Amino acid sequence: MDEGQGARAGRWVVLKFGGTSVATRSRWDRIGERIGERRAEGARVLVVVSALSGVTNALSELCAGGGADRAARAAAIAARHTAFAEELGLDAEAVIGDLLARLHALSTDPRAEAEGPSRLAWQASVLGLGELLSSRLGQAYLHAQGIGLGWVDARDWLRAVRLPNQSAWAARLAVNCRIEPEPGWRERFAAQGDCLITQGFIARDDEGGDCILGRGGSDTSAACFGALLGAARVEIWTDVPGMFSANPRVVPKARLLARLDYAEAQEIATTGAKVLHPRCIGPCREARVPLWIRDTEHPDLAGTVIDHGADAVPGVKAISSRRGIVLVSMETVGMWQQVGFLADVFAIFKQHGLSVDLIGSAETNVTVSLDPSENLVTSNVLDALCRDLEPICRVKVIAPTAAITLVGRGMRSLLHRLSPVLASFGRERVHLISQSSNDLNLTFVVDEALEEGLLPHLHEQLVQSGAMPVWETAVFGPTLAELRRAGGEAAPPWWQRQAAALVRLGQTGTPRYVYQLDLVRQRARELAAIDAVDRRFYAIKANPHPAILRVLDEEGFGFECVSLGEIEHLRAVLPGLDPDRILFTPSFAPLDEYAAALALGVHVTVDNAALLRAAPDRFRDRALLLRLDPGFGQGHHEKVRTGGREAKFGLAIEDLPDFLAAARAAGARITGLHAHIGSGIFEPAHWREVHARLVAVAEQLGSVEHLDLGGGLGVAYEPGGEGFDLAAYAAMLDELRRAVPQYRLWIEPGRYLVAECGVLLARITQIVDKAGVRRVGLDAGMHSLLRPALYNAWHRIENLSRLGQPPGPPVEVVGPICESGDVLGRRRRLPATSAPGDVVAITHTGAYGAVMASRYNLRGLPEETALDGVEQGAGHG
Repeated sequence: MDEGQGARAGRWVVLKFGGTSVATRSRWDRIGERIGERRAEGARVLVVVSALSGVTNALSELCAGGGADRAARAAAIAARHTAFAEELGLDAEAVIGDLLARLHALSTDPRAEAEGPSRLAWQASVLGLGELLSSRLGQAYLHAQGIGLGWVDARDWLRAVRLPNQSAWAARLAVNCRIEPEPGWRERFAAQGDCLITQGFIARDDEGGDCILGRGGSDTSAACFGALLGAARVEIWTDVPGMFSANPRVVPKARLLARLDYAEAQEIATTGAKVLHPRCIGPCREARVPLWIRDTEHPDLAGTVIDHGADAVPGVKAISSRRGIVLVSMETVGMWQQVGFLADVFAIFKQHGLSVDLIGSAETNVTVSLDPSENLVTSNVLDALCRDLEPICRVKVIAPTAAITLVGRGMRSLLHRLSPVLASFGRERVHLISQSSNDLNLTFVVDEALEEGLLPHLHEQLVQSGAMPVWETAVFGPTLAELRRAGGEAAPPWWQRQAAALVRLGQTGTPRYVYQLDLVRQRARELAAIDAVDRRFYAIKANPHPAILRVLDEEGFGFECVSLGEIEHLRAVLPGLDPDRILFTPSFAPLDEYAAALALGVHVTVDNAALLRAAPDRFRDRALLLRLDPGFGQGHHEKVRTGGREAKFGLAIEDLPDFLAAARAAGARITGLHAHIGSGIFEPAHWREVHARLVAVAEQLGSVEHLDLGGGLGVAYEPGGEGFDLAAYAAMLDELRRAVPQYRLWIEPGRYLVAECGVLLARITQIVDKAGVRRVGLDAGMHSLLRPALYNAWHRIENLSRLGQPPGPPVEVVGPICESGDVLGRRRRLPATSAPGDVVAITHTGAYGAVMASRYNLRGLPEETALDGVEQGAGHG
């Protein structure tokens, strides 16, 4: 639904503003602007507001204090609102004098000293004052600005619903409200005017007593009003522009979720996202009222739309977390095959008003989680629960913990893509794993201290593995930094600027790799500017094209080779290359390759004692690098992680004494230490840990001169993705160098230098519809680009012949190889007008593209072309 539809129908639009959005005069000016915009569309407007930021907390503290303390706190709250009235240019006594008097009276009310229902009723009246005060002040201020806005008491219109088994506390301080209007309700409400303001958080029960909707209840109030009014939409205005794939303050690479269905949004909100209160989605879902989330400070930014029309895209949409989770572990042999054991246990939880969230069970143990509800954290209910459970079972409370949840459709079908995530959790202490029955989430409960550090790493793994389909632009938008970045649009990528030239090249023959050498120079100079690094070796296995090698030679790079063939190729391209600029780091290579490399005078790396013992004479009096396994690996896929017990690379630290004995016997000297933990890493902290482990070994040896931290610098393959933070990487290396200046630092990047410089050009061969799936066939396939089949790697695919034309429905892009795995991309949106003969570009293929190509099915190898400069002629390699 576009914004104008509500206007044409004259329907209500509900605008909800939170505490930070109503706490300053400038924010109320923005609220006035939003009202004016909606009124200009022809919509009726209902504004729902929270208390001023921090006021609900202050009122809660008032409720918890003693007599004198309550009076002092009430005076402070009154003073804040009086001062804010003055800031707004209002007469506080005239606008809110009666409410301030009510606040004073409640602070001295004898019910504050009572127990049970009487005190709960008093608490509800106190806690609801914040919204009454803010809405009165806002209405008066906007009225003074010429905006006619009627004030409505929400308690006259929202009725609490009594639920089965509801505790007295919840029946007063965490109520649910009716969302189906009684006959005539809408007409009576509309009779108050077409532009109104009311309060969130507060309601009344059927006896007329004050109730509140619980923490975050203003969102729910807005949703209830939206449902009761049959609104065109409910807009939640807050301090972020929407829901993200993770908390953007913790995970900077989290992406805006542009559109969600109600079920996924409910799961994300319930499992920890703070943007939206979980209970506000249900009323909108039942009434089919769209829910928008927008940024008060940046109203022009795209937000999140939650409605019933969102595409059901499979994949993880978000990773969320909840802190303060309490686990209750109950164990007894007697529960095995005992009828009614869980009924007895859960009856005790019910008796104490505690709601169980996650459940894990075994033959003799049941462990459940309790969310940190106010009933749990503000009373001694947990002690009482344990006392009542002890006659039935042994009880253990585990806290504090955090629940980390992956949310998305079809979680069970994604398990094969979640192996990197599962491996990360495998290195930590996981107390509980729970998979939801609706197949929308998978939750891991860990120690609370681990939560914040795990989230960025897990998010990156989800993206790199393809489990989180960030290329689905109907769902995923930009990062928060991209949304708020000053300036205009980012410069288009080189292949887009040179699309016409690439189409002409494609028409001369495909499949064809094309490399833009200017971009290689740019990346090389970025790395050369890192002063802390002494030597830079390009890992030529990424792309050994002669033109690329010549460019990097001109930029002063050395070269890292993993086979004698690579060394011979390098020396053929650069015949005068100093052997000191070649680093040989093979894995399980024949002994003759080591001998040949040593004879050439290049730097040689070894990683096991068996090698030295097999041919000690070949290594006698040689200076060698030792490749160590630091005990862990990282990377975008399990097959590119080159550290840890599962990897074949490097010497395990515990095997160091045996290796040193073999080195002494062979008369070899270890002058360098090397470690490479994987590829596609975005977190500089990993190299810090690698450096620390290398330094610890170097201190033992006493002969080490240089430390090689390897490569693995990440590249953002998805559109708009944040690239590697080179500034943070450089700062980290500088810090390491200053801390341990006696060791020179080497690095060996590959992908970072060349991935973005390359595109694979292909032509469309056929377009076929089968069983509801449209497949676009190319003359390039897994024989031309193996990464999608081998690593589940994602590459952007663009039809250069029809660049800029509107995208069509999702298609599967496939190649001509007789393998079911010959799929280059799923659910891609190429132009609907795409046709056989069109030239298509598969981007970011400069690394591990042509070098991994094969003649499988006896199809030809792809051509390669290097472009040097913009729109210059092709140079063939």
